[in-house]
Amino acid sequence: MMSELEQLIEKAKANEAISKKLFEIETEVLTSNSSDELLQRLLNSIKDKFNLTNIRLLLVDPTPISFLINESIQSYWYQQNTTAISYQNLKEFHLNNSPFLTDNVDTLLKSIPAKLLEGGQSFALTPLILENKLFGSLLFTDADKTRFTPNLGTFHLEQLAVKVSLCLSNVLAREQLEYIANYDRLTGVANRRLMEASISEELIRQKRYGVSFAVLFIDCNRFKKINDTYGHDCGDQVLVYVAQTLKKLIRENDRCFRYAGDEFVVTLASQTYDESLVAAKRLCKYFIDNPMQYEDKSLPITISCGSAVSDGTLTMQELLKKADQQLYLSKKMTEFEDQTS
Repeated sequence: MMSELEQLIEKAKANEAISKKLFEIETEVLTSNSSDELLQRLLNSIKDKFNLTNIRLLLVDPTPISFLINESIQSYWYQQNTTAISYQNLKEFHLNNSPFLTDNVDTLLKSIPAKLLEGGQSFALTPLILENKLFGSLLFTDADKTRFTPNLGTFHLEQLAVKVSLCLSNVLAREQLEYIANYDRLTGVANRRLMEASISEELIRQKRYGVSFAVLFIDCNRFKKINDTYGHDCGDQVLVYVAQTLKKLIRENDRCFRYAGDEFVVTLASQTYDESLVAAKRLCKYFIDNPMQYEDKSLPITISCGSAVSDGTLTMQELLKKADQQLYLSKKMTEFEDQTS
C-alpha cells in the first residue's frame, strides 16, 4: 500500500501531466485564425490528449453574448460539431458556474440529445463563461464509469474552461468585425465593399483564363410606395426577403451583394449575355409568383433586372454602369406595362 507521501508525489505527477496537456492545448488553439479552425483544433486536441470517448460543444441559443455566434459565418464543420441548448437547461447543470460531473446518464437525457451520450458511462460538463454570462459548455463523454464521478476534483476542468472561453471569444470577436466589414447587417448578404473585391478577382481571372462572367443589377419595384404605405419595418422585411431569395435562387458559385438602398448586384460566373438574360427572367418570374407574407397580408414584391457581360475590356465601373442602364430600361418597360394594363 502506498504511503501518504507516495500518494502526494503521484498526485503531483498527475497534476503536472494534466497541466502540461492544458498548456499544449492552449498553445495549439492560440495559433488559430478562425473559429472553425479553433474549434477543430480544440475539440480534437482535448479528445486525443485526455483519451475521451467523445467531446461536444454545447452553445446557449439564443446566445447571451452579443458577438457570439453569427449564423452567416458558421461552417459545415461547426454546424456538425456543436449543439444548441437552452439557457434554462444548461443552467441546471451549472448552478454555481461550476463543472458538473456524473456517472448517471439519466440526469442528462432530459436536456441533452441521447445520440450525444452514446457510448458514455460517465460525463463532465464544463461551463464556458464570458462577461459573467454562461454561454456554453464542453460535454466530455467517457466509456469508463469511474472517469467522471461527482466527487472528483474540478480544478483542472475549471482552468480549461477559462482558457477555452477566452480563446473562443477572441477569435469570434475578430470574425464578427470582419463580418461587419464585409456583409450587410440587415439582409445578411455581402456588401458593396466585398462586391468590389469579388468583381476585381473575376476580372483578373477573365484576363488570365479567358472566362467571361455577367452581372445583374437589380432593384425592388415601387419600394418607396411600400415604405410609405406599410412603414419602414415592412420595408426592411422586404429587403431581407429579396436578398435572401436571390441568394437562394442563384447557383453556388454565383454571388449576391447589397449595393445600396433597395439595389442589389448578382455576379454570374462563366455566363454569356444570353444566359444572364435567362437568369434575370427566372428571378423576376419567381418574385411575381411568390408574394411576401407580411403579418396577415400577402404583398406583391417584384424586381427589375439589368444585365451586362464582361468582355475583358470593361472596367468594373463600366460593367456596372452598363448593367444599371439596362436596369433603367427594364424599369421603364415595367412602368409602361403598368400604365397600359
